[in-house]
Amino acid sequence: MQKGKIGVSTDNIFPIIKKYLYSDHEIFLRELVSNAVDATQKLNTLARLGDFKGELGDTTIRIAVDEKKKTITISDRGVGMTAEEIDKYINQVAFSGANDFLEKYKKDANAIIGHFGLGFYSAFMVSKKVEIHTLSYKEGAQAVKWECDGSPEYSIEEIDKKERGTDIVLFIDDENKQFADKNEIERLLKKYCRFLPIPIAIGKKTKWEDGKEVETDEDNIVNETKPLWTQTPSGLKEDDYKKFYHSLYPMAEDPLFNIHLNVDYPFNLTGILYFPKIRNNIEIQKNKIQLYCNQVYVTDSVEGIVPEFLTLLHGVIDSPDIPLNVSRSYLQSDSNVKKISSHITKKVADRLDEIFRNERKSFEEKWDDLKIFIEYGMLTDEKFYERAQKFALLKNTEGKYFTFEEYKNIIKDLQTDKDKQLVYLYATNKEDQYSFIEAAKNKGYDVLLMDGQLDTHFINHLEQKFDKARFVRVDSDVPEKLIPKEEKNELKLTEAEKDNLTQLFKSQTPNINNANFIVAFEALDENDKPVMITQQEFMRRMKDMSQTGGGPMMFYGDMPDSYNLVVNGNHKLIRRIADDCEKEVGEKANELRDKIKNLETRKSELEKAKEGKKEEEIPQAQKEELQDVEKQISELRKQKDDVLSDYAAKNKLVSQLIDLALLSNNMLKGEALSRFVQRSLELI
Repeated sequence: MQKGKIGVSTDNIFPIIKKYLYSDHEIFLRELVSNAVDATQKLNTLARLGDFKGELGDTTIRIAVDEKKKTITISDRGVGMTAEEIDKYINQVAFSGANDFLEKYKKDANAIIGHFGLGFYSAFMVSKKVEIHTLSYKEGAQAVKWECDGSPEYSIEEIDKKERGTDIVLFIDDENKQFADKNEIERLLKKYCRFLPIPIAIGKKTKWEDGKEVETDEDNIVNETKPLWTQTPSGLKEDDYKKFYHSLYPMAEDPLFNIHLNVDYPFNLTGILYFPKIRNNIEIQKNKIQLYCNQVYVTDSVEGIVPEFLTLLHGVIDSPDIPLNVSRSYLQSDSNVKKISSHITKKVADRLDEIFRNERKSFEEKWDDLKIFIEYGMLTDEKFYERAQKFALLKNTEGKYFTFEEYKNIIKDLQTDKDKQLVYLYATNKEDQYSFIEAAKNKGYDVLLMDGQLDTHFINHLEQKFDKARFVRVDSDVPEKLIPKEEKNELKLTEAEKDNLTQLFKSQTPNINNANFIVAFEALDENDKPVMITQQEFMRRMKDMSQTGGGPMMFYGDMPDSYNLVVNGNHKLIRRIADDCEKEVGEKANELRDKIKNLETRKSELEKAKEGKKEEEIPQAQKEELQDVEKQISELRKQKDDVLSDYAAKNKLVSQLIDLALLSNNMLKGEALSRFVQRSLELI
């Protein structure tokens, strides 16, 4: 028997492996099975080249779990090893200065494995002892057994082993006894080794017989050796892609379509990416792309490896140029990974462009599901925006689809304002904003439907990209002011009438939680609506963005909703209310208004007298008079407002017009709606 020490410069390699790889301890199985696959593929290559002339036989890799002895055995019938090869590949761990190594990588468990050729040593994360039983394929080779208990000491002895290949036996330690469980090992094999190119078996398949589960003679193969992405696209059908998708995501709906990646220059990249249907929360859709290296599972956390917006896609990416066992931070700085990321973006854009050009009708039918991917990409990736603007679509409220260029040409004649800006009108809810949409259409305008999860952000982005253009929500102003032209109607109300009407309508606006109403007058056509409710574009957009964006926008989310109660001063019903008000309470209101005006004149004189003086230089009598005048003004204003409010409360037409405006905005509910119905019956 040969004994010796593993070639490391310090005794603490095993504590490092156990301590700092513990969070990733599952991957020991992936590493050992991958080594078994490598050994088997090497033998296949030697046989193909004629350097191995023996019978290959059954090369299935077999995993056995002894739950009583707490052992796991990984067996292959690959090239095997001689004692000299064990000494070279196992005993001489290829790094020195373990203390420096520990300090550098202690925060990054995955960086230790693979980066230093430590794949086999991941076995010690879960084992108190590891044995290697191996027989080389070479003629006349002697079988040997290597044993190590997790210290630098090891032993090698000759053994009797008839079959070519290697058995790795792990004696699971007490801290990791959950791995001495066949079901757990089968779960890990299906997670990490599902698509490895050599058959992997764990035990035998079972069947129900006479009310109990019994083993059959058939191997329980856990992997698919020729997954779909390794096959030639021309030989595959749409059903093959759907079947594979549902094997990856059993509960998912059918995908929209797929992109089969097959690149061999300037790097190797294969895979299949699927566009899934996304219902609401885009965050829960992430981490669905599985990353493989030569069919070995690496991760499903692919941010930094694929572009941010493509993390919404599902599917598989496989590349030998992506390091198998390094950290995310390393991946994000790796030049090959950056090239792959850029290529995937180009490939996705090219495929979308191809579908758009060749199957536009089908593309339009899928647009409502597809647009979240494209908008996300255009928002987060400048190169993708440049490519996507050829096939990105805008949908109007009539369900018609247009490219950016097509839509610009359709609206430019009617929807250019007096400042030569092109105005894109849009609605976010076709039902709630129906009356505003119809009012805009009646003026010959077209209205886009922007009701997607990202549309508020996308609108802002397009405003920055489009030349001399802005987006205006259709309910943000009265129809005449959505796209301001040179011509203007004259408002047919006096200042006194405006003052009266302001209080009449203000006093009857509803008390809606977190909402303010500001009465405003517009000189609209006498056939337009008498009262409308609009919401200022900037503030509403900021509030919408706060709901999806967070960060600085959260400030706007906490602010109350501000609405304009727009009164059409030229409508005959408004004229009637103004005339009736004048008849009933006009004299009293004007008398109070005159008194307020006189007092405001005196207030201005007193304030002017204070100018340029220090506080102590102003006579006390003057200060007291100013306070008294301000108090009188406040009291008189309240009296005037009370007179007008009392009149408004009795005037059913004022409340009716306000409620009609609320109803048009889907803001009249509950008790208020019931009162409106009753009042309508009374007025009829």
